Amino acid sequence: MTPNEKTITAFETRLRQMILRFQELKRENEELYAMVEKNEQDIKLLQEKLEQRQNDYNSLKMAKMIEITDGDLDGAKERLSKLIRDVNKCIAILSDEEQ
Repeated sequence: MTPNEKTITAFETRLRQMILRFQELKRENEELYAMVEKNEQDIKLLQEKLEQRQNDYNSLKMAKMIEITDGDLDGAKERLSKLIRDVNKCIAILSDEEQ
């Protein structure tokens, strides 16, 4: 085998190795792109779930505030009635003292 033939054979061997490596890298790249796309879909789904959970939480919080407000409304009415009675008593006492 002449030196030129050895060089050509070595070149062909290196070229085949590079082609095989290129095909491996191409396949790996495709797998990675598929993983990235799947992860992006998962992230989008999780963001939608998070947004729904936040809306649910806000609705629950609002319902709890309304529930507390309804319960406090009766208590507030009672306190207000007591205050009105106390003010009326004070007015009556002041009216008696003026006369």
